[in-house]
Amino acid sequence: MKPLNPTDQLFLWLEKRQQPMHVGGLQIFSFPEDAPDDYVARLAEQLRENTGVTAPFDRRLNSRLAQPVWVHDSHLDLEHHFRFEALPTPGRIRELLTFVSTEHSHLMDRERPLWEVHLVEGVGHRQFALYIKVHHSLVDGISAMRMTQRMLSTDPSKRNMPPIWDLSTRPGRHEGVSQPSLWQSISHLLGISGKQLGTVPTVTRELLRTINTARKDATYNSLFQAPRSILNQKITGSRRFAAQSYSLKRIKAVCHAYGATVNDVVTAMCASALRTFLMNLDALPTKPLVAMVPVSLRKHVSSADGSVEGGQSEGNQVGVILANLHTDESNAGARLQKIHQGIQEAKDRYAHMSAEEIVNYTALTLAPAAFHLLTGLAPKWQTFNVVISNVPGPKEVRYWNGAKLEGMYPVSIAMDRLALNMTLTSYNGQVEFGLIGCRRTLPSLQRMLEYLEDGLVELEQGAVS
Repeated sequence: MKPLNPTDQLFLWLEKRQQPMHVGGLQIFSFPEDAPDDYVARLAEQLRENTGVTAPFDRRLNSRLAQPVWVHDSHLDLEHHFRFEALPTPGRIRELLTFVSTEHSHLMDRERPLWEVHLVEGVGHRQFALYIKVHHSLVDGISAMRMTQRMLSTDPSKRNMPPIWDLSTRPGRHEGVSQPSLWQSISHLLGISGKQLGTVPTVTRELLRTINTARKDATYNSLFQAPRSILNQKITGSRRFAAQSYSLKRIKAVCHAYGATVNDVVTAMCASALRTFLMNLDALPTKPLVAMVPVSLRKHVSSADGSVEGGQSEGNQVGVILANLHTDESNAGARLQKIHQGIQEAKDRYAHMSAEEIVNYTALTLAPAAFHLLTGLAPKWQTFNVVISNVPGPKEVRYWNGAKLEGMYPVSIAMDRLALNMTLTSYNGQVEFGLIGCRRTLPSLQRMLEYLEDGLVELEQGAVS
């Protein structure tokens, strides 16, 4: 028996029909060169034989003294959790994304362990897909990525590899430094200790400095400044998932031309896509949109681009900032430069803070957003409009039972008053975008993929002009 911590309890409490609280991932694989046509069916049979289920996938919810706890499920039905399915013809990426959209809309049965693995055949010519979803109370996004990577191999000849539910050993859920979510930041702030109380002077000083700067400069990222938009209304339970890969080489060329980081450029791509999407709906606010963006705060950045990477080492720091997206700026290059400046100012603000001070500062700045998302009682407290998150992925090619991983796309959470989540990861020279949104609130969400490409092209053209 294992009690749930306050943050994980919150994910359960937030869940309702229109607001499933699970995260997911979509991986697309190519058959091994020597594989027979029934390779996926044989793989499914092999996976069904992996009846061993290791933590945390062997846990289901129970209650002790009116508090939720995890208990071992001794009657786990693997057929319920692992499903072998086929796309309807013609089996294009469109049908695959529709499949993920539908499955990600469904709540999971709380009487069973809160996870599902879908093996999907019929994805184009000699390709298949794996869609995994896990409740956020059981696994966070960073841990899910680590588990997925441990399931894969750099060796294309390796066979009989276990599925994600049967990995005998794995790192602890909160091992290392991960990107703090809004809820993790708030929960961390509530932990009253001498170390926490010691951060109050620095946090208060920086918070007042932020507010005073905002009074003098209307474009400064500050509290309560995000405009009202269609992104921030109540949503339905129906989801639309859109995914696309973009060349990291192209993005780094833009970084070099503008003196920006990868995170700056992908944030600018998202800003451009949001601007075009909302303009076409005649719904672009006059004031610029604001995004909640986890960013790397390492004092000694080992990579040339300064982006968040895998393999967190001691001393790494990741903080959450509120990034002005400057969607009121029509020039893509100028928009990128302003975004870069704003993110750099936020990093400079954190430069002299300890890890505890950073988390507590983040919690205080996000507290109004948390209150509004939880209750809807403070519509003027729109701290941010959208989440843009970068989850580190593997740099080299990966294989699973000889099948080459062609792409991996994160599938995150949309919520009431936060109808769009833009999550991306890096893999083998690509940046993989996964967009999840409310199907009714944000019609034709898949067009955002075109607008992301248009935003990158605009920056490329500005770089050579």
